[in-house]
Amino acid sequence: MTDTLHLVDAAALADLGRYAARARALDEQGAMRLHASGPVLAAWVGVLPGSGILAEGTVLGLRTFALADPAECDLVVPLAAVTDRTARHAGTGELPLPPTRALATWSAVTPPRSGWEPAGEVPADDLALVARAGLAQVGAAVRERGAAAGFVRDRVWGDEAAPGVRAGGAFAAFSLGFLAPGSTVSVLRSNRWTRLTAAGGHVLMR
Repeated sequence: MTDTLHLVDAAALADLGRYAARARALDEQGAMRLHASGPVLAAWVGVLPGSGILAEGTVLGLRTFALADPAECDLVVPLAAVTDRTARHAGTGELPLPPTRALATWSAVTPPRSGWEPAGEVPADDLALVARAGLAQVGAAVRERGAAAGFVRDRVWGDEAAPGVRAGGAFAAFSLGFLAPGSTVSVLRSNRWTRLTAAGGHVLMR
């Protein structure tokens, strides 16, 4: 297994760093799955945890990055290690793989790679509005109820943002910076999974 990933340029490494920083703002102790296969790096993050044997309610973020040199790796590392390395190697495309591994239950949940069927489109601006409104509701519940606000959070992000699209997906796309104003987000489905493909990345929901 390689010990350093070579992204195509410094801009790509900086983009990965910004993505990791946004995910870390959602979960300071969060993790990123780095899955390189040939010329592509898939960088996964967990946004909302699922529950039960089928991990229902899981919401994941995905960005892909081109590699200058083909590589093979599949590991889960702390987000803090990714932001640290992208900052220290700014100006290059090099990402030394962190030696520390992280535990993330969502990393064992693998969405399908094929079989996706188009299921409509949603304006990115509509998803952003849903995400902002949900954040305001969740924030108010946390201020009023503290630790007891969990059920409010689950209800808010479990509501529909669009037909067949949970608000948790809007929250993930907005928080991870995937939504470009005025753009359109594609909705796709495969078995129990729904995928939002936006200008800046993908959100996968089970």
